[in-house]
Amino acid sequence: MMRLWGRKSSINVQKVLWCLAELGLEEGKDFERIDAGLHFGKNNTPEFLKMNPNGLVPLLEDGDLVLWESNTIMRYLVSQHDKNGRFPKGVTAQYSSEKMMDWQLATLWPPLRASFLGLTRTPEKDRDYDAIYKGYQATNQTLGLLDSILASQDYCSGNQFNLGDIVVALGVHRWVLLHDTFPEKTGSRAQLDNVERWLKQLKAETCFGAFADKELNIVK
Repeated sequence: MMRLWGRKSSINVQKVLWCLAELGLEEGKDFERIDAGLHFGKNNTPEFLKMNPNGLVPLLEDGDLVLWESNTIMRYLVSQHDKNGRFPKGVTAQYSSEKMMDWQLATLWPPLRASFLGLTRTPEKDRDYDAIYKGYQATNQTLGLLDSILASQDYCSGNQFNLGDIVVALGVHRWVLLHDTFPEKTGSRAQLDNVERWLKQLKAETCFGAFADKELNIVK
């Protein structure tokens, strides 16, 4: 049985859990999940660091294969377990999805991460509210690009749901939750109608709802 290390509140663990759900793989039946990271610890033990010297989650064990980096884990899972064709195949579908996975890591997440970590993982006395505000407003501009993409296609990766939608949607969902929770710290949230339509579509048509947290996991 596969073993997945990571807490459910982690955005990167949620990527993998959402992917597993779309593949029809169930926790306890098809894979074991071990809470790790933040208050659960375990990710700084010799056992864990031997598998992932970064000391980060998620980490996947599948037989002798050990993988870290959430996007790589997702690609592996689809390559090995997509028996029913849940994710589209072919060069166009694959690389349209790949570019959005890279875009989430390199372009969307860095400014949003500054706001997210600043408001949920940093004690209030240590918060840099100027950096938090700037990061959030920069994310507004970045997501304007996503909104323009979604004006001409159903999903961010094309007209079929794919891995790119998973990684981007979880980031966008945190963008929404940050403003809902800390509106005076983030400043205004851009009105992006195509992004809103896409999020509603994902909640209706995929397993997104199971991983769309209702509130932020704030570390005091």
